Amino acid sequence: MKKIIFCLFFLLASSSDLPAQPSFFEGKTARILVGFSPGGSYDLWARLIARHMGRHIPGNPNFVVQNMTGGGSMVAANYVYKIAKPDGLTIAVVTPGLYIEQLAGRKEVQFDWPKLTWIGSPEKTDRIFYIRADTPYKTLEDLRRAAEPPKCGTTGVGTASYYWPRLLGEIFGFKLNLVPGYQGSSDVNLAIEKGEMHCWGGTVQAYFGSEPGRTWAKTGFVRVLTQGGKKRHPQLSDAPTIWELMDKHSTGEATRQLVKVLLSPDDMGRPFFGPPGIPADRVKLMREAFAKIMNDPDVVAEAQKKGLDPNFVSGDDLEGLVKDLIALPPEVVQRMKNLLEKPA
Repeated sequence: MKKIIFCLFFLLASSSDLPAQPSFFEGKTARILVGFSPGGSYDLWARLIARHMGRHIPGNPNFVVQNMTGGGSMVAANYVYKIAKPDGLTIAVVTPGLYIEQLAGRKEVQFDWPKLTWIGSPEKTDRIFYIRADTPYKTLEDLRRAAEPPKCGTTGVGTASYYWPRLLGEIFGFKLNLVPGYQGSSDVNLAIEKGEMHCWGGTVQAYFGSEPGRTWAKTGFVRVLTQGGKKRHPQLSDAPTIWELMDKHSTGEATRQLVKVLLSPDDMGRPFFGPPGIPADRVKLMREAFAKIMNDPDVVAEAQKKGLDPNFVSGDDLEGLVKDLIALPPEVVQRMKNLLEKPA
């Protein structure tokens, strides 16, 4: 017995002198893919997260940002789902409105939204719709008398930049010439500055958080006609919400339900995710690192200095939101399909 105890003691003592097992992430470089072009809020958030993520993960991996545009960020989502290795070294941020593409049965969709590995989101968003102020339209109702539909740039048919203006026109009875194919909000805003486009359906957070929106808000270059939040944003007190306008026009309950569904991705904000099948221990490390970043006062201050609006959503919460979004009544899904398929 003494011999056995001595052997056990020797093994334990010897093992305590062994070097700690190296982290999987040690010496590695991880990528954050951004589904849009540089300069917009998705890109700004990705670069901020990349600067801080590695120091909160054992092994201190290096994080780099790669812009992978196309299809309103669908190219990036498809790549992560179909091609990226499930090792934790590739994550992405895309528009959460892509889930609508899957519900609509688009053939381009190669991902299964609920099966993605959700890491976290740095903020929630609210819709906004603005138009050049030198056009004669001061309200959404004024758009009904447009001799020629104003041109609105969009990043893709399944993105909020398309279906949000499309929804407004459907509800309030006006036409827009929606032009898809832009790689990001910065590209559309440049087209608006040049006079090639007139309007854009983006987010309040991007409008006040990046250029040229911040300058336009001061100079009045564009006019905000409506916003998607339940309450008016403090800096947009003159712009009615879609909910106020629906009350004004006595919009029916079925349409209100559709609006609620199409605006629900805003609760996900700007979600970061990886491919299915990442080992659970690595997912845990990445989620914890993301949470530490978003709860760091210095990082929050850095984000606010850039005009961003931190409002953290955990990976667990994102999973719950995804389940709710996918489990929609068939009649709502069909109405959504009709809206997207009907010519604008």
